[in-house]
Amino acid sequence: MNRYASRRLKAIGSYAFAEVEKKVDELKARGIVPIDFGVGDPTSPTPEIIRRATGKGIEKRKSSGYPSYVGMPAFRTAVADWVLRRFDLDLSPETEISSTIGSKEAVFNFAEAVVNPGDIVLCPNPGYPPYSRGALFAEGVPYYMPVKADNNFLIDFSAIPADIARRAKLLWLNYPNSPTGAVADESFYREAIRFAREYDMVIASDEAYSEIYFTDRAPGSILNVTREGVLVFQSLSKRSAMTGYRIGWVMGDPELVAVFRKVKTNIDSGTPTFIQDSAIAALSDEEHVARFRDEYRAKRDILSSALVKAGLADCTPASTIYIWQKVPQGMSSLDFATLLLEEQTAIVTTPGSWISTGGNDGENPGEGYVRFALVPSLKDTREAASRIARLRFF
Repeated sequence: MNRYASRRLKAIGSYAFAEVEKKVDELKARGIVPIDFGVGDPTSPTPEIIRRATGKGIEKRKSSGYPSYVGMPAFRTAVADWVLRRFDLDLSPETEISSTIGSKEAVFNFAEAVVNPGDIVLCPNPGYPPYSRGALFAEGVPYYMPVKADNNFLIDFSAIPADIARRAKLLWLNYPNSPTGAVADESFYREAIRFAREYDMVIASDEAYSEIYFTDRAPGSILNVTREGVLVFQSLSKRSAMTGYRIGWVMGDPELVAVFRKVKTNIDSGTPTFIQDSAIAALSDEEHVARFRDEYRAKRDILSSALVKAGLADCTPASTIYIWQKVPQGMSSLDFATLLLEEQTAIVTTPGSWISTGGNDGENPGEGYVRFALVPSLKDTREAASRIARLRFF
């Protein structure tokens, strides 16, 4: 590939989760079937109500042609109705909502809409790789904001140098946070908005995990504070186990929705209409969402208990489908992940250092952690817990 690759492509490393999948394949080639907590792809079946709607939609839309770039009116209306029920926000389906092909393409491409060459993009670290890679492809400059336990995994805006903030055009937020499971409250969002307005930057808030929470109160959206200068990214991938369907949306400031739509219509296409039918069905039903939350909570509790019994720190998360587990003292992220891969344990995790980068001070904030994605079945999670509980790190 190096002979033909562009400088942009050469500048980025391999995608971390592709490396995890490679490790799984290596184990399978040796005849070992591991319990895979590596990649955050739910294994629970997509709910029947959604599958039925997809089948009906295929027949209904058999002659429908190309889908709308921004989503058909019925889908955008369903999103607006759900947002009103869930967040008590009254959004216009016409000007404040646009469909996306899942979240990844939207996150990656959004920088093209607002970033000029040389602009700084503030990215959580660890964080979803398309935040920074989208910035690089838009000829922006990522600046990595560490997400650390000593600040409850909330971004410390006071630690961002003023000269960096003055050059920044885009601020990425992600709460409920992947991979740490931290939840932001209204006061945090108000501080983020104050900071962004002081330096005249756009806020992009990735809220794809908003429905996987274990707190008494459901997390709010930054749009509950303001929509001016804010674009929120949402997805049905984790909420409704629809990773393969590739359906999501952006919502917020109508000016930002408009520039996002302009980029989208020039880069890709609309989500198939029958998939939008399935999404409408998903948004109409909360029972399966509550069921998924209960299942993730059960798996979280089983695995967290086993990790504590083995002598590790209690890192029970408040949200998301991940456990951001602190590794034993004296071991690196990769050391611990490699130990868990040994035949007697055969558990796949993602080293925290793989989904973080060396920060502006050279420190990698993901070092010292591994990520467990709570996607294996309850049965496999119990089996993994029994294997982990036999380990001793006292």
